[in-house]
Amino acid sequence: MTLSERAEKAVESKNSGMYNCAQAVTAALSDQTDVTEEQLKQISAGFCAGMGNMEATCGALIGAGMIAGLKTEGRGTLGITRQMQEEFYKRCGSIKCKDLKAITDGKPLCPCEVCVRNAVMIYGEIMGL
Repeated sequence: MTLSERAEKAVESKNSGMYNCAQAVTAALSDQTDVTEEQLKQISAGFCAGMGNMEATCGALIGAGMIAGLKTEGRGTLGITRQMQEEFYKRCGSIKCKDLKAITDGKPLCPCEVCVRNAVMIYGEIMGL
């Protein structure tokens, strides 16, 4: 599966209503780990909507960071997640859910689908998928 196909899988999962943003990203990247998609869905369940109150980091970005931690077995993950965070900010304009969902000119700064797509793409670009 190409990186773009993974990103679209994540968007489709998010739009299905069966996955939140963190779950959609972890599911699309599940083959990068030894953990099942269902286990990743359970682990990432509480990380959507900026930790449930929109005040924290976007769940899509957290999901990508979770997969990076599993892929690297925790070695060098901090630097990788920092890179992902910086690139996500460049593409989306913020990393905080509340800011991403803020309505300006009648639309959010960065819709959930775009956040999910960007998180998968950024993970793949940094991790060399």
